[in-house]
Amino acid sequence: MHVLILGGTTEARQLAGLLHGTPGLDLTSSLAGRVASPRLPPGEVRVGGFGGAEGMAAWLREHAVDVLIDATHPFAGTISFNAAAAAATAHVPLLALRRPGWAPVEGDDWHEAGSLAEAAELLPALGQRVFLTTGRMGLSAFAHLDALWFLVRSVDAPVAPCPARMEVLLDRGPFTLDGERQLLRHHGIDVLVTKDSGGAATAPKLTAAREAGIPVLVIRRPPTPEGIPVATDPESAADWVMKRRAL
Repeated sequence: MHVLILGGTTEARQLAGLLHGTPGLDLTSSLAGRVASPRLPPGEVRVGGFGGAEGMAAWLREHAVDVLIDATHPFAGTISFNAAAAAATAHVPLLALRRPGWAPVEGDDWHEAGSLAEAAELLPALGQRVFLTTGRMGLSAFAHLDALWFLVRSVDAPVAPCPARMEVLLDRGPFTLDGERQLLRHHGIDVLVTKDSGGAATAPKLTAAREAGIPVLVIRRPPTPEGIPVATDPESAADWVMKRRAL
């Protein structure tokens, strides 16, 4: 059985770790290649795009893939739709591994936006010193906000155009609550901007913001294909694969 896992997420690596070494199971993980030094999962790894849904379908056929797992980032965009179309074309069973999103709790001051552009429109009314944790791409949406100061945290250097008043912090999660508290205090942050990525690795910033009484501007997840079975954790996804293997 040949399993292809799409995504360089924590959950994708954990799933690869659960499946790697299973007798009679060949495992390939596919990374988009957007991070310069990604954390590699166990097993075979390919890096780069497929050339859209048609290219992915051709790859599935050429490499005799039996099961496809979409474990991409919740904000990866079109890849999930390409995976759904490719799986249907190549007649390969598809499972989506999607971490649950975050939810506000008592004491949170959350504001929602449907996109980076909408977040930029709402931001000036919420604060002046911004902790921006939406990744290195898409900063152009905030580039015109000259009156605001930004602390931008990302794994790799941001892509221009960027805000004029900006400090860059290159770092990779998981992050600690104490570390996030200190970061907010040290930089005088009065508003946090984040995507609803979910997961525990970057969640401490939400707790730190709540404790400090700082508003959080949360960008909602984009739509995903309908009708695809979903697992919310790597263990459930591994069980699904093993059940398919037993058929």
